[in-house]
This record gives sequence, C-alpha cells and structure tokens, in this order.
Amino acid sequence: MSGPLTGFRVLDLSRVLAGPAATVLLADQGADVIKVEPLKGDVVRAMGGGGVTPGFLTANRGKRSVALDLKSEAGVDVVRRLASHADVFVQNFRPGAIEGMGLGEPVIRRINPAVVYVSMSGFGETGPYAHKRVYDPVIQALSGLADLQATDENDRPRMMRTVIPDKTTGLTAAQAITAALLSRERTGQGQHVRLSMLDTMIAYLWQEGLGGLTMVGQEDKVKRGQRSKDLIYETADGYITAGAVSDAEWEGLCAALDRPQWLEDERFATPRARGVNVKIRLEMTAEVLRQNTSAYWLARLDEHGVPSAPVLSRPEVIEQEQVRVNDIVREYDHPGLGRVRQPRAAARFERTPTNTEQLAPVLGEHGREVLGEFGFSEHEIAALESDGVLGGARQD
Repeated sequence: MSGPLTGFRVLDLSRVLAGPAATVLLADQGADVIKVEPLKGDVVRAMGGGGVTPGFLTANRGKRSVALDLKSEAGVDVVRRLASHADVFVQNFRPGAIEGMGLGEPVIRRINPAVVYVSMSGFGETGPYAHKRVYDPVIQALSGLADLQATDENDRPRMMRTVIPDKTTGLTAAQAITAALLSRERTGQGQHVRLSMLDTMIAYLWQEGLGGLTMVGQEDKVKRGQRSKDLIYETADGYITAGAVSDAEWEGLCAALDRPQWLEDERFATPRARGVNVKIRLEMTAEVLRQNTSAYWLARLDEHGVPSAPVLSRPEVIEQEQVRVNDIVREYDHPGLGRVRQPRAAARFERTPTNTEQLAPVLGEHGREVLGEFGFSEHEIAALESDGVLGGARQD
C-alpha cells in the first residue's frame, strides 16, 4: 500500500455498483477495504458467470473479501467485531434493513465512537419511494436525466446507455468519505454520512441540465429536449464533434468551414443569440461538415482553435495516442481472468502514488486472514467455518 489513504480501514457492506464504486476508489488510494459479502457473494459476481468477472474486478479491485452468513447472529457479531477497528463503515441496504440486521449507525457508534458511518440509498430515508427497490434506470427517470435525452419537445425521453447515477453516486460518496475523515482528523469525531442516488443526480444535473428550474415561477419554460441536438456531426467518412462557445471560437469555426458570412448574421452575433438560434446553427454546420472527410475537418478546426475530436468506437478509445502517452489504461495478469486491462486511478498523487495491478478477491478469500488480524482465535475461526457462518475456501 502506498496511496494517500494508507492506514485507513474501510468495512464495506455495500453491493452491486454505487457503493463498491465508491470504496474501490478508496482502495485505489491505499485504504484497506474489507468487503463483507453474503455467502452467495455480491450479485455482480453472477453477472457473467460467477466468481470474479470483468465487471466485478473493476468495482472491487484491491479489496479483501470476507463471506459471512449475515442472517445469523454469529455472522452479525463478526461484523460488529470488525467494525470496532474500522475507520469507515459503508452500507447501501434499503432504509431500515441494516437496522433490522442489528448493524445500524447507533449500534456501530456505540462500538466505535470515532467511526465514519456511511448510508447510501436510492431515494433517501423518507418519502414514498424510500423503501422501493432501485436500479440506475429508475433514478434516470426520476432525476430528469432521461427527459434531457429527448431531441426536442415532441421526442420521447431516453435512457443514457451507461449507469451514470450509480457511478456519480460512487464518486460523490468517495469524496464525502474523505471529507469526513479529514474532519475526524481535525476534531477526533466521527459522523453519519447519508446520501442517495436521487439527491446526487439532482445536484449533479442542476448546473446545466436542470438549471432552467433555478428561477421560481418560470418552470413552464423548461420543456423536453430544449437543450438542443447533440454535437455529433456526420462527415463524408465518419463522425466528429466540434463546438464553439466563445466569440473567438465562433470566428474560428466560421473560418474553418469557410463561411465568413455567418459572422455578419445577427442570429449568431453573440453567445446568447447563438444559443437562442441553436437549432438552425447546428443544422447549417452539419450541412457543411458532410461535404468533406473527418481528417480534413479536424485539421481545419484545430488550425483555427475550435474544440473538436473524432467520435471513436469503444475499441478505438484504448488505441488512441492520447491514452497511450498518458498511460491511462494498463495491462496486467489476473490469476482468475488472465490478461486484463484496467484504467489507472484518475488522480495522480506526487508523493503517495495510487495502487496499480490490483486483483479482485475470490469470494471469502481473505476471511481467515482478516479475522485473524482482528483478534479472532484459530478455534473461533474454525468454529465459524464449521457452523457455516464464515464462507470461502480455507487459506492454509
């Protein structure tokens, strides 16, 4: 371990994606993340064949796995003993479930007064949706994200084809955890951190996607698809993106497209005017870009200082020179999966570099190891195994 969170211990009871996406960032940054799983394992293990899958690897690399029967009092007691030595306790059960297990915040706080206890949920702890099951598309629907994908007010809402709410909640939770740890370092006091996927996405979208709701009494002006068409243009041989926001960029775009007359058009004279007339502006731009190749236009746009790029296929993403030069994606050997790729941690720390080439644990792989570190005797560990409370293969 060498990252900036080295020395911090995280007890992670979260499952699926939002919680694990938060704690994997902490593991990347050096924290000892102990993943407590049910005896059948996190459901993500089963998505793709069971065991360690590519999806499980990405959200759980660098963690240690302890498999427990959390429906038994003995299993819950093990979690309590582990929690007594943890800096952070993370759970994303539906509201009320963790309390029913006997592992709610007041219980853990009595055991460990300084712990940072993190409760992640879909909708928050109150309200008509609080106890409903949740997956990413539900939050896309409720947060306005799906509405934003409509092309105009007559188009249907659409889902983003990636799990934005889950991953954004993970990022938000990781930042909140480190902030709570910083506060504890200064004050000596732990605290309860609560966040929901719905809270996260409304806050995340407000700057632009929901920004039209800022002015009270003007909500009726916010219509489906009002943000304009996307900025993907078809060329003679592919697709590119290009955008001009400032006056200087607009002048560059007009020069690159050889359309100086657009500079005299009152519809495009200011950033505000270009926003009001965005539909016709983008249509005119698209008509010109169809007349030549992607390489031709990208060279022209770059020459005139217009932000632009080719639209890459997913395999092309990892082959591009920008990714290679910055060592964004790395390869290493994984004993369960063979040769694998993973992105490096996005933040680079000068003095405390983040961990690389991390493995994802086999279910229960570290049970005996972790319990031994927490003071369980060999007799206690063997009894937990024989009683079916502690799962996973013996690590002799």
